[in-house]
Amino acid sequence: AGHGIGSVFHANPTVLHYRNNERSGVMEKGHTFTIEPMICEGTPESVVWPDAWTAATKDGKRSAQFEHTLLITDDGVEALTGKIETSMKQPWESES
Repeated sequence: AGHGIGSVFHANPTVLHYRNNERSGVMEKGHTFTIEPMICEGTPESVVWPDAWTAATKDGKRSAQFEHTLLITDDGVEALTGKIETSMKQPWESES
């Protein structure tokens, strides 16, 4: 799940990546938060390792997690992470 960014690590609100009706706070201008989608080859069910930090899928198949940071502005939302024009091109982005 994504989370707010503030004076503590992983602050509220929690930003869930599935449809729900739970309220977890109000986002207002100036708030910064992350979204952290995961792509799983198999099951989305997870297990947390004994280090209490590392997570893996229950079936052990490959997964990838990405994180982007967003800022709420007067005009909407500004992405604070991501590629810019001078970012290095990845091999799959090159013209063939």
